[in-house]
Amino acid sequence: MHIWVDADACPGVIKEILFRAAERTRRPLTLVANQYLRIPASPLIRMIQVPGGLDEADKYIAAHVQAGDVVITADIPLAAAIVEKDAHALSPRGELYGKENIRELLDLRNFMDTLRSTGVDTGGPAAFNAGDRQAFANRLDRLLK
Repeated sequence: MHIWVDADACPGVIKEILFRAAERTRRPLTLVANQYLRIPASPLIRMIQVPGGLDEADKYIAAHVQAGDVVITADIPLAAAIVEKDAHALSPRGELYGKENIRELLDLRNFMDTLRSTGVDTGGPAAFNAGDRQAFANRLDRLLK
């Protein structure tokens, strides 16, 4: 089981949890981003810098993920691609995307995108908080066991 991170927008506290989890479980962790990110010196942790551009990190992850891997992303279209490959997709807030909920989440995301494109202010996600961090850590632990 490989852990992949859509790292451009992943909160720093989540990356720290992931660094510790990779070391504790001895599982490889790869962060993918279009900018350089500092990572701890570890043979288990690596960073892949992809070219700048829309969805380049998503494309890289989708092309390299294998069934059973874990992908950390808040990107619903990427999560849908991951679920199709029988891998696990987990949001930084601890929401597990799966075959039972991904279609509904993708439809909602597309609806909200349509609203935004017509000028409707849909707001944004709530601020990331300690409860989100704990939900993520708990769900990640269950996935890695």
